[in-house]
Amino acid sequence: MERKNPIVQIKHVSKSYRRGSQIVPVLNDITVDINEGEFLALMGPSGSGKSTLLNLIAGIDRVDSGSILVDGVEITGLVETELANWRANHVGFVFQFYNLIPVLTAFENVELPLLLTRLTRKERKKHVEIALAAVNLSHRLAHYPAQLSGGEQQRVAIARAVVTDPTILVADEPTGDLDRKSAEEIMDLMDGLNRELGKTIIMVTHDPRAAQKAYVIRHLDKGVLNDVHHQNSV
Repeated sequence: MERKNPIVQIKHVSKSYRRGSQIVPVLNDITVDINEGEFLALMGPSGSGKSTLLNLIAGIDRVDSGSILVDGVEITGLVETELANWRANHVGFVFQFYNLIPVLTAFENVELPLLLTRLTRKERKKHVEIALAAVNLSHRLAHYPAQLSGGEQQRVAIARAVVTDPTILVADEPTGDLDRKSAEEIMDLMDGLNRELGKTIIMVTHDPRAAQKAYVIRHLDKGVLNDVHHQNSV
């Protein structure tokens, strides 16, 4: 079933960075809608602005001009404290290098985002156990990151990203540090989160194999969003 309600609305967004005295344009007048339940892959050469666009959508960075609405909230208009609170409640992050805390167990790493909520300890425990079960790691909850394989660490990171039931899941090169078998397992997992749980996923990737799991592929080149390719209709 095709979902047509836009969950992310990007309108005329531009972004530049300053290098010394030089202004380097990264994104140029980007306008695009991302539908609820969509699995979008952003592809393009290094320096094309993929990660910058992802960070803007996630509220990690700010636009120079234009606006971004996520589920009806114009995040470009939020002050820092409001934006931090919004991120905690609405965005799940998956990174290339996992970003797990080494001294915490898998359970404790996944629990971290819930410490910012009003859930009781018992409620947090239930949420964490469900998230780890969803990534097939119930048997590893007491293990530390160093005791896990790269693929298992990334699955813990995905459990941490979805434990708060976020509005959008953003993934920056989630398979970039994994061997092919582990990468395929991670992409199968993300495909399941999208198809079975209806998660909206926005993923930056260089890997054509990873992109094949997405429903929509868009290409960025020199700050301009080019063609759109639909596949794997859900």
